[in-house]
Amino acid sequence: MTTELPYAADAEVSLSYDELEVLRLQYEKELSLAHVTVQTKFNYAWGLVKSPLRDHQVEGVKLLQDLYRSEPSRRRECLYYLALGHYKMGNFDEAKKFNALLLDKEPTNMQAISLAQLIDKGVAKEGYIGMALVGGAAAVGTIVLASLIRRATRK
Repeated sequence: MTTELPYAADAEVSLSYDELEVLRLQYEKELSLAHVTVQTKFNYAWGLVKSPLRDHQVEGVKLLQDLYRSEPSRRRECLYYLALGHYKMGNFDEAKKFNALLLDKEPTNMQAISLAQLIDKGVAKEGYIGMALVGGAAAVGTIVLASLIRRATRK
């Protein structure tokens, strides 16, 4: 039986364009009436964070941060989706920070536990890419240095 991250499916699943559009239109309608409900704002932020587009994710995170500050009753949900949004944007330090706050309050929260595993994998992948870039730069530097030394010894 596999237990590979069953709860953090939000990290990989996006809403369709039409589904996100419904949330956007509801949000903008309420915004034009100068009264956006907490639920509408949260739903739109949730949809934006789940989007594969970075601009949407950034906007979703901003809305969630505003909700986190103004709506104490929604903080648990906001923490998870703030962590998810930052994870999807590659801001692993921020993702870890928000997820750790959630795990402090709910240490057995399976969504947060599985998201922590995804964040750790993202950090490791980023570290491997960094090491590869440094290694590649060192190899190029060595080749350039070797060719300069050969030229200098030929004169």
